[in-house]
Amino acid sequence: MSTDGDSMSLPESYDTDVLVVGSGPAGGSAALMLATYGVRTQLVTKYGWLADTPRAHITNQRAMEVFRDLGIEQEALEKGTPSSLMGDTVFATSLLGEEIARLRTWGTGDESLTEYAAQSPCGMIDLPQTYLEPILLANAAKRGAVVRLNTELIDFEQDADGVTARLRDRPGGSEYTVRARYMIGADGGRSMVADKLGLPMEGQMGKAGSMNIVFRADLAQYVEHRPSVLYWIMRPGADVGGIGMGLLRMVRPWNEWLIVWGYDIDNPPALTDEAAKAIVRDLVGDDDLDVQIDNAALWTVNHAYAARLSAGRVFCAGDAVHRHPPSNGLGSNTSVQDSYNLAWKLAAVINGQAGPELLDTYTDERAPVAQQIVERANLSRDQFLPLFEALGVVGGDEEGITKALHAARQPDAEGAKKRRAIREAIELKHYEFNAHGVEHNQRYESAAVIPDGTVEHISRDDELFGRPTSRPGAKLPHAWLVDPHGKRISTLDMVGGGKFSVLTGLSGTQWADAAHTLAQELDLDLRGVVIDRDAHDAYGEWARRAEIDEDGALLIRPDGYVAWRRPSGASDTAEATRLLRKALTTVLRRSAP
Repeated sequence: MSTDGDSMSLPESYDTDVLVVGSGPAGGSAALMLATYGVRTQLVTKYGWLADTPRAHITNQRAMEVFRDLGIEQEALEKGTPSSLMGDTVFATSLLGEEIARLRTWGTGDESLTEYAAQSPCGMIDLPQTYLEPILLANAAKRGAVVRLNTELIDFEQDADGVTARLRDRPGGSEYTVRARYMIGADGGRSMVADKLGLPMEGQMGKAGSMNIVFRADLAQYVEHRPSVLYWIMRPGADVGGIGMGLLRMVRPWNEWLIVWGYDIDNPPALTDEAAKAIVRDLVGDDDLDVQIDNAALWTVNHAYAARLSAGRVFCAGDAVHRHPPSNGLGSNTSVQDSYNLAWKLAAVINGQAGPELLDTYTDERAPVAQQIVERANLSRDQFLPLFEALGVVGGDEEGITKALHAARQPDAEGAKKRRAIREAIELKHYEFNAHGVEHNQRYESAAVIPDGTVEHISRDDELFGRPTSRPGAKLPHAWLVDPHGKRISTLDMVGGGKFSVLTGLSGTQWADAAHTLAQELDLDLRGVVIDRDAHDAYGEWARRAEIDEDGALLIRPDGYVAWRRPSGASDTAEATRLLRKALTTVLRRSAP
């Protein structure tokens, strides 16, 4: 069966099924996923190599779950810094100066460890973009994707059957065209693809100015007793330029670093090596520090997101459609998840397993996420204001912080008041550094999800705490199981791999039988998973988290999201087959045979 109008075309009429433009986290992930799913893929980037600065780095549990499904989790773990070295976020007047406070972050605090561990089989790591991109691209190429560096997209046109892209080989200057069924614009915050498509962008670009300074210096003696990814430095009135607060970010423990330092966007500084060294030494607090500057660049803080993520046969992902500051560490994680949502849908349509209308659900599901993470990242940036006020640094008063810290050291009522204000301001930053719910509670509403009429009850802060549920539109809850060899595996390990899954319990085997029948009938990658047959619920975790009876069933999409839920059993295999057929054809936007 073919439900895609171009699936009947001769393969020779297309150079590739999908052309991916851009090699960042969104583009690299898309190429890897599509190649893994057996889709002919070409990726082009105008650059001669991958990321040359560490930029994005926080890699959250959901992104690690995606990497686990793609078989690259171990490579990421080997290249990343473990969570045990990520969490003692420090606020100080300089790295050597007076310490104001510490905050346990990224789930490393005693009160967060259990909640984070219960949410996912994966931990967080710090994986700079310079390490992530080679993992994605190397594996994409190994699995069959064609990767072309130094290749620039000049223009593209689309019609009812495909996309024709005009490309330029930058070293040689020659131009040529590539014909693809579909194209993904993952070409960053200045996306030519998004601009040409006219995707409606909401928000504001260029809200503020910032600079990145990548440098090498041995700071181990100053940080090993308080290991962290982030050290926030309050420097009002500093004579090296800037607006009074800087961020010292670990890239590699403890000799590779990146400084983020704000500047007046209307008065950008000249960023020479000497100026960069002066900023580094000032924020560290050591005028004689041996510093090697690797890179220094200016950038702007943006607050913009696309209300629509595609037009015709061209889709955009990553920074092309959500542009925001690095607060909350959401950038590369959201980009990876954009591609995870889109890639299986493209594969299903190209392979004739779904109708083209399925692709409309990409915008329906991911555009609300783009808005949410842009708003959250910018709100986190704004939530530094209470700390600035408590520390007396509003308005750049260089004496204010000295007075505030002196007051905070006094054993009187005013001292207690000042200490309380600082503590409350620091506590507010949990919404940036421990926003577990923002990472895990992304819910989808679209034609690729069949509601079951239930209402999700929120008992704890929806941004701070993960809320696992098996309701349609949510990610399958993680629970530890034991496989036939005695090895502990997650429920997430039982699904994914580019396939749909039907998950049930031992008394619901008719659902697995129905899945086997429908896989052949619908020519669909569909597996049946029976808990306590294929893996044992030895800890009882799945029974506690399933939210369905043992003989009920969940239909799980290739991206691990619940598409449909039946809380109780079917009367027989025939009814299970009928119900499951209806659910599958509805989700895949195709007619029942």
